[in-house]
Amino acid sequence: MAARRLACSLLSRSGAACAPSLSRSVFGGDRIHGSASGVLRGFSTATAIEEPIQPPVQVNHTQLLINGQFVDSASGRTFPTLDPRTGELIAHVAEGDVEDVNRAVVAARKAFDEGPWPKMTGYQRSCILYRFADLIEKHNDEIAALETWDNGKPYEQAAKAEIPTLARLMRYYAGWADKIHGLIVPADSPHHVQVLHEPIGVAGQIIPWNFPLLMFAWKVGPALACGNTIVLKTAEQTPLSALLVSKLFHEAGLPDGVLNVISGFGPTAGAALASHMDVDKLAFTGSTDTGKIVLELAARSNLKPVTLELGGKSPIIIMDDADIDQAVEVAHFALFFNQGQCCCAGSRTFVHERVYDEFVEKAKARALKRVVGDPFRKGVEQGPQIDEEQFSKILHYIKSGVDSGATLVTGGDRIGSKGYYIQPTVFSDVEDKMKIAKEEIFGPVQTILKFKDVNEVIQRANTTRYGLAAGVFTHNLNTANTFMRALRAGTVWINCYDVFDAAIPFGGYKMSGNGREKGIDSLKNYLQVKAVVTPLKNPAWL
Repeated sequence: MAARRLACSLLSRSGAACAPSLSRSVFGGDRIHGSASGVLRGFSTATAIEEPIQPPVQVNHTQLLINGQFVDSASGRTFPTLDPRTGELIAHVAEGDVEDVNRAVVAARKAFDEGPWPKMTGYQRSCILYRFADLIEKHNDEIAALETWDNGKPYEQAAKAEIPTLARLMRYYAGWADKIHGLIVPADSPHHVQVLHEPIGVAGQIIPWNFPLLMFAWKVGPALACGNTIVLKTAEQTPLSALLVSKLFHEAGLPDGVLNVISGFGPTAGAALASHMDVDKLAFTGSTDTGKIVLELAARSNLKPVTLELGGKSPIIIMDDADIDQAVEVAHFALFFNQGQCCCAGSRTFVHERVYDEFVEKAKARALKRVVGDPFRKGVEQGPQIDEEQFSKILHYIKSGVDSGATLVTGGDRIGSKGYYIQPTVFSDVEDKMKIAKEEIFGPVQTILKFKDVNEVIQRANTTRYGLAAGVFTHNLNTANTFMRALRAGTVWINCYDVFDAAIPFGGYKMSGNGREKGIDSLKNYLQVKAVVTPLKNPAWL
């Protein structure tokens, strides 16, 4: 099983994924930093995590969802999904394979070609999406508990921010469903020219493990609003929540076959979906290296269009005129949020030399205050990493930082002996050539680099294969304007970070992907453009 899980880094293990539609204000301003019952403050490796809380939810759906029915995999095989707090079994889940992907694609194709979904009016589709959002709100706590159990993220984060954002995103796309239309365009000759926007067909979608339901919404929402049908593959680490909410989608009135969910592994289910000849469009969120494989499989099959939201090594730039206390807090949030498991995490913190020492000391103090523990406990800011593989990878990067000569300011080790908890870790004296400054760690490891002037830091910030996001902290409007145009990234936050909205497009430059999620731009991923030209005889006007 260990070998198979390692192999799954190819397609279903999404080594990167984007941050959700969240900002710090969601938590009601400053978060609790004081001690809470059952949480850890000292990060001592001799301290053990308390006995984990029993999650207040039952696992009721572990089969594949094909053509509106929960069914076993064709092979009858299952795989375990594990609790990252302990490494222990949550449930055995049906393991989808090539045959199951084929069954799901057949169902989706029939639902598209013969079923009612693409033939419904946009308003009818919007009503179902609105009803689904209502059901999400009704079952908010249950869904959040399942997400926390399977993923390890703090329950308060899931219940108060992520699941409400899921409902908000669905309402956003419900609002678009009856507003998608084409154009009548003039021609130089007597012809009537229509430009039609049509659903693209069967959409294959592969989502990651770090924000399972938000990535579900970012992909399923626009695809359904445009009238497409879907075969969605979940990450093998977090298959449970998508199955639950897909059941609620059918309760909301979604026709059978419109949304099919396959749980399984990358080299089998993921590869089968990416290379399927009857899938019309593919969307993937995950690591850059895996994105290359997905793109290659799509090209080798039927040349289906692909949108990719991939990795990042995003810079945060702290100028000497910035509000240092605010910058420390936001930079901390930008890196450590969701256990550092965000593709747009602010993972390269560039600080002006005049305020560097002050920033490092305050960053250390903030990291030491970070509340780590069982994500079901109130007040916890940081839960465990997703699994043993990711846990070991992060510890390897920490060792690399020490070995390369960076200063380990705080942290650097695991917490306890059970589960996948890692101390909030801060490095100073980091240089651009170091592995921890170049590669995506995807964990709670902050790297702080020193710079002298604007031109220097722009050049250094852009010297990366990634271009997903960036942050800038300054009170000088001219400086902010220079950075927002010079930084080659899909999102630039000024004096803030991780502020999202359903209408704000998200995606990357360079090897952080192509295409955009959310906003009006995401609809373009799921529409074909058709020109229709008809002769006009004796037209009254042209």
